[in-house]
Amino acid sequence: MKKNSFKNIGINIILLGIVSFLNDASSEMITPILPLFIMSLGGTGVILGLIGGLRDSISSLLKVICGYWSDKTGKRKIFVFSGYITSAVFKLLLSFSTIWQHVLLFSGLERVGKGIRTAPRDAIIADSMPEKRGKGFGIHRALDTAGAIIGSILAFILIWYGALNFNIIILIAACIAFLSFIPLLFVKEIKRKKQDITFKISIKTIPKPLKLFLIVSIVFSLSNFSYMFFISKTQTLFPKEMTIAGPIMLYIVFNIFYAGLAIPFGLLSDKIGRKKVLLIGYLLFSVTMAGFALFSSIPMFIVLFALYGIVYAIVDGNQRAFVSDLSPENLRSTSLGIYHTLVGLVALPSSIIAGLIWDIISPEMTFVFGMFFSLTASILLLTLINSRDEKL
Repeated sequence: MKKNSFKNIGINIILLGIVSFLNDASSEMITPILPLFIMSLGGTGVILGLIGGLRDSISSLLKVICGYWSDKTGKRKIFVFSGYITSAVFKLLLSFSTIWQHVLLFSGLERVGKGIRTAPRDAIIADSMPEKRGKGFGIHRALDTAGAIIGSILAFILIWYGALNFNIIILIAACIAFLSFIPLLFVKEIKRKKQDITFKISIKTIPKPLKLFLIVSIVFSLSNFSYMFFISKTQTLFPKEMTIAGPIMLYIVFNIFYAGLAIPFGLLSDKIGRKKVLLIGYLLFSVTMAGFALFSSIPMFIVLFALYGIVYAIVDGNQRAFVSDLSPENLRSTSLGIYHTLVGLVALPSSIIAGLIWDIISPEMTFVFGMFFSLTASILLLTLINSRDEKL
């Protein structure tokens, strides 16, 4: 694999990072306004949970199927390209939504693109920096989230200074998504032979340590319900003129901490082990959930959104890197697909349950629900995964 001369970073890492930077600038123009858009169209807590859960889970079967098919055919890039173009097309259609049912349909189908591309793209990243996967995933996530910062800032500017409505902002975001195809054209994938594997056998032959970590990931996913609830919890605290711009500003805080710390925590996991770093992340998420349950002030929410970003910097890339570490090379894309599928499938019931608790009991109890499962995941990580299981 070619390397550039800058700190021995694989050129594919940089190119895919730029792709994700542009795509996430597009996505994150939409992300912070989406729950506010849904509520403006008559959505409730359950509707937020349904749409948020579907956005995370509707692509789940495609993730494992495309991960498996990528390993079987020996191809990665075609899946990545197809996934990005699918997302761009449905972002464009989303901009024409006039009822929440439109949002349900088009935002869900937009995530199909994510299902197509994610596992093969992560496999390219893992293959591009085999000795420093934590660094590779950290760099990618940092560029991805830097795009998210730019996108959310653009959303804030267009609302606060441009006074544009939600539909126009989403249309602009869709146009940016189409630009992400340019650097993707220059990504080079390693030529691979077709694998004589079957879907059934691939699942059965993944190593036991990976199966145990998948259990941990599923439990943590129960706590990690849609971000929409975090944004909605803050909306009523702002004065009328800030009810849209205020939550977007807090989301920018989240993305700044996420982007700034993704690489350091990736490097830390390369040095001291994924398990230790992930345990810190799970426990910190429990603290964050407790904070959202207990406090209702703008200064505290600034701190809590910063903690929320730190948690994602710790957990997101390192969970993927850990799956890569624990998977056989010839089944790496399949293993990543299985991981993404399982956590994605759990996202739907998790978010719907969170929405039901939000509507029937209280928003505060929604976060207590999340805190419980995050603590449970911490305990399982300590008890199920032994140090000798880590291939670090």
